[in-house]
Amino acid sequence: MANARVTKQRSAVPRTRTALLQKAVKTLAIDIGATRIKASTLNELGEIVTKRTFTDTPRSGMPGAVTDIIVQLAEEQSEYDRISVGFPGIVQNGVVQAAPNLAPEWKHFNIGKILATRLRKPVRVANDADVQGFGAISGVGVELVLTLGTGVGSALFLNGYLIPNVEVGKDKLSNAELRKVGKKKWNKRLHKLIRKLEAMFYYDRLYIGGGNAKAVSIPDIPANVTIVSNLNGLVGGVALWRELERPE
Repeated sequence: MANARVTKQRSAVPRTRTALLQKAVKTLAIDIGATRIKASTLNELGEIVTKRTFTDTPRSGMPGAVTDIIVQLAEEQSEYDRISVGFPGIVQNGVVQAAPNLAPEWKHFNIGKILATRLRKPVRVANDADVQGFGAISGVGVELVLTLGTGVGSALFLNGYLIPNVEVGKDKLSNAELRKVGKKKWNKRLHKLIRKLEAMFYYDRLYIGGGNAKAVSIPDIPANVTIVSNLNGLVGGVALWRELERPE
């Protein structure tokens, strides 16, 4: 991967380790993808404290099949106090409004309420790019996140605060297009999008994550563009709860 900088797994969380660990609050983080569903339990520092488990996303993509898998993965984890879910689509107050790479039956499906009922724990759900962003950002300035996987997601943050429903992903960077046109042409498309996004947002930093971030190969990638670990899709689950709890 030419000139790509990979960050260590991190999250925008406070650094007082002793105080945080005394709370002993554990978060079960679920990352739903069109290909795989992943789960792990995190402590208050955003550190993974259990074995990460995963399984293939049901081919039907139906809500019932996906939630059954989540419940199964949850039962394989150790004790936890709350749940965060990264979902590949538009989510408002725990209700799915659109899921482009799953079944159309997701529209208006209250995944937050269903999982809270089935797992008997409080649940927070957000777009998967938003959650990955919470796990990657520094919390300073304008930060844009682009996730490259089956589809393409994005998230925008200002001084650590999420600006909701910012969708700038391009279908021409999807996994299907990567396979169709090959890495060289795909990376040219990505480089063109990076230049366009910088002109649109004047961001301080752009983070590129997702399963296809490993395919990024741009010789003159800008210095303020960072390739981040796909684990941020889980790590951001702790910061998602903190975002929702902090005062305006």
